[in-house]
Amino acid sequence: MTAELYLDYQSTTPCDPAVVQAMLPWFTTEFGNPHSADHAMGRRAWDAVEVARAEVAALLGADAREVVFTSGATEANNIAIKGAVRHLAARGDTRRRVVTVATEHKCVLEAVRDLAAEGFDPVILPVGPDGRLDPETLRAALAVPTLLVSIMAANNETGVLHDLAALAPIVRAAGALLHSDMAQAAGKTALDVRAMDVDLASVSAHKLYGPKGVGALYVRRRPRVRLAPLFSGGGQERGVRSGTLPTPLLVGFGEACRIARTDRVAEARRMGALRDGLLARLQAAIPGIAVNGSMAHRLPANLNLCLPDVRALDVIARAEGLCISTGSACSSAELVPSYVLTAMGLDADAAARSLRLAVGRYTSAADMDRAAAILCRAVEDVRAAGRERAAQSADDGSTQDDTARIAECRT
Repeated sequence: MTAELYLDYQSTTPCDPAVVQAMLPWFTTEFGNPHSADHAMGRRAWDAVEVARAEVAALLGADAREVVFTSGATEANNIAIKGAVRHLAARGDTRRRVVTVATEHKCVLEAVRDLAAEGFDPVILPVGPDGRLDPETLRAALAVPTLLVSIMAANNETGVLHDLAALAPIVRAAGALLHSDMAQAAGKTALDVRAMDVDLASVSAHKLYGPKGVGALYVRRRPRVRLAPLFSGGGQERGVRSGTLPTPLLVGFGEACRIARTDRVAEARRMGALRDGLLARLQAAIPGIAVNGSMAHRLPANLNLCLPDVRALDVIARAEGLCISTGSACSSAELVPSYVLTAMGLDADAAARSLRLAVGRYTSAADMDRAAAILCRAVEDVRAAGRERAAQSADDGSTQDDTARIAECRT
């Protein structure tokens, strides 16, 4: 059986072996509850959690006290958006507008839309064909007093980077809070939440070679951002996110952040070269193939490609051994065009011809040769099947015409 070639690293990443090794004792011998401060095992677990918190903070350029652990970026996004606006409203703030972007992750879009039922005013801003938000579009939206703006750092389908350096001052001048979903960007591009001047930021371990089921929310301390918790409990994580902390997962998260901080620059250079080489091979073999979104402002590992004349799902079905996708893992089961691509101006046909690839830490140059060969062969197989169907349809049409003429002669 042919080994599978994984090129869907924006969907999820495997745990780095060092991450697995760091987690193992905390599943078995060191199983103490980090909130049990009355004995040594609990205190050791707590110390391990705090080391992990410091590593996550260091990756983001934050203070450890500004990191709140969650079950992942989806929960962190919901806490940030709903928690911030609900807290402000409860304190008598009369603003009701909440702004985000049409290409955001589904959990951000739905969190913003959910607030309409509570009397808030959700505003979804368009992007250009390059997938980026125009600063003037944002400025116009903020002419109406606004509570919060949510703009992701890097898109989960296209890998396109928003220009937060240009957008953050506009949000700050309008007096709104700025939240950013950094799940795709963390560990892949340089981040500094202070320099970027964001108030809230969400990250997820499994996007940077850590375990699934854990993430974090950066909550600015100075000036302090306050949040209404989503659910009640024991008051852990400074009352923002109650629940027993999963020590093994957090240890793994911290180790993944440490590795990312150490290796990010070299990895980005290597993965960018692999991606560019793959794109060059595909462009030479499949004339008319196009990149969706800005190539200049993009994560180094990502490609989102529009094929010239074949549906992406048909190609994926024939690309045996190659793990790629048509878009976000959260919506890949939906038989509708990618809302991210349609927001960028692609019609339903072009969106259906688009697929997402992302190289990663364990991708080699030989893998790129193999991936290009598999994709080119799959495209040609789909084309050949289409020609065969067209020929069969033409033959069927001719037979029907002959039958009709014979019947006419007999009458």
